[in-house]
Amino acid sequence: MTTLVVVRKNNEAAIAADSLTTFGDTRLSAEFDRTYDKIVHYKGTYIGLCGSAAHQLVFESLLAKHEDFDFSTKHAIFETFRKLHPILKEQHFLNPKEEEDDPYESTQVTALIANPNGIFGVYSMREVFEYTRFWAVGSGREFALGAMHTQYGVLKTAAAIAAIGIDAGATFDKNSALPLTQFSVQLK
Repeated sequence: MTTLVVVRKNNEAAIAADSLTTFGDTRLSAEFDRTYDKIVHYKGTYIGLCGSAAHQLVFESLLAKHEDFDFSTKHAIFETFRKLHPILKEQHFLNPKEEEDDPYESTQVTALIANPNGIFGVYSMREVFEYTRFWAVGSGREFALGAMHTQYGVLKTAAAIAAIGIDAGATFDKNSALPLTQFSVQLK
């Protein structure tokens, strides 16, 4: 899967991701993948995608075609993903089914977001969270969370803390690997 992290510290927000793509037991590392970046950019917002490798191309296509997406607040992100859901189904053939008794159709997307307004997480039922310090998703998340927790009070920048999280995920999770991709923004 992946290791994807967001961190907020002082006046900085950082987002980082590992570079490994897996297909079952097959590993496509950065050495063989020309476009291994799992983070897309949209108007000052960085969106890290976790899950299917198809999400990357779908989101790049969506963001290039639409000017009205708003990732500035928890509510705005929810409304954006609510608008995205029918587009994902109709134009990109999203399969919205997860579990039979789920209360809503799934977007099948887990994402972390960093922008000048803060750091956020989005989950498959369009749940949106705004984080105060840091968070991680993907198969390496537990390693990343532990590493960032131990270093948050020690390291001075969000970027340094994010790098520690990705390094821990890449070291201990079989579905994550270096190099990392990382972006930082100044918070408002």
